[in-house]
Amino acid sequence: MGRVSQAQAQENRRRVVETASRLFREQGTHVSVADLMKAAGLTHGAFYKQFASKEALVDEATAHAFAELARRHTAGLEQYDGQRDTAQRALIDAYLSVEHRDNPAGGCPVAALAVDVARAGEDGEARHTYTQGVADFAAFLTPVGAAEGEDGIARLCTLFGALVLSRATAGSPLSEEILTAAHAALTEAG
Repeated sequence: MGRVSQAQAQENRRRVVETASRLFREQGTHVSVADLMKAAGLTHGAFYKQFASKEALVDEATAHAFAELARRHTAGLEQYDGQRDTAQRALIDAYLSVEHRDNPAGGCPVAALAVDVARAGEDGEARHTYTQGVADFAAFLTPVGAAEGEDGIARLCTLFGALVLSRATAGSPLSEEILTAAHAALTEAG
């Protein structure tokens, strides 16, 4: 088999990072390299041509997931003509939905990656990326007219906690009750 062109190598790397980002959010970072590469449609050996280690891929996939989240926030602002409060309400509606609960692979990296990032240790690039992503998300959630960060962290904690608890109780009536209660807590006051 011939060598892969530089353009094809870049496309393969992009595909692996996107696949890893989805799989890590869905199943955790313990997904094997072999399973990950199979899901990306590439061979196990191709992984080592693209990445120095699995940790390097976790770092890049985490950054990809948070960049995707930031793009969604920007798109939400654009969709609502810069009306931050309307974009925040739409985000809360989508975040606390059954669809989001049931789709961790395409969902929020804050909820999906928290445990894996916490276990990975404090000095990794994924931890730095995760921390910055949490701070940026909290800033996005800060109510219009509030001081920077004011209530944004509390809002994020409510979203995060409700999503994680609803996923853990999925299949029971409690799961949707959690989503409904968190939604009411975040929207009735604002």
